[in-house]
Amino acid sequence: MKIQGAKKVHYDSGPNMIPLVDIVMVILIFLMLAGSFGEASNFLLSKQGIKKTGGDYKPLKQGEVPDTPLEIRVDNSRDGLGFIATGVGMPPTTRAKDVEQWLARKQKEFNAAGTPADKLLVTISPSKAVKYQYLIAIYQSAMQAHYEKIAFTTSH
Repeated sequence: MKIQGAKKVHYDSGPNMIPLVDIVMVILIFLMLAGSFGEASNFLLSKQGIKKTGGDYKPLKQGEVPDTPLEIRVDNSRDGLGFIATGVGMPPTTRAKDVEQWLARKQKEFNAAGTPADKLLVTISPSKAVKYQYLIAIYQSAMQAHYEKIAFTTSH
């Protein structure tokens, strides 16, 4: 009596993985081609140079005036097509030119009170969903008003 089952070739080696590998490769190639490999354009121009070391923090000396912050809060407008900028003593505005004029006026007030221009710090505080272009507009307004120290804070 011959047993034929032992001599037959067994092709049942599990599920066919070739289609799965093909699909994964197509998705990988698509993501590689769809991604952006350009330079990051999320850096703002500044007058301060790049340093190889950390910040040069120096404690205040006796009688030295600390930096005076001017906070500008930036929110989306109700219709979602613009921004609303507010600050202490600044009425809500939707124009970057109004922000520039307010900053220039504040700089004159502080200079008249004896606060030097290099001690004024503008902090831009955006809300979570503010578009990048609105922050750039506020940043450029502060640069046009000749402020040297401009910082960004986390969302409020």
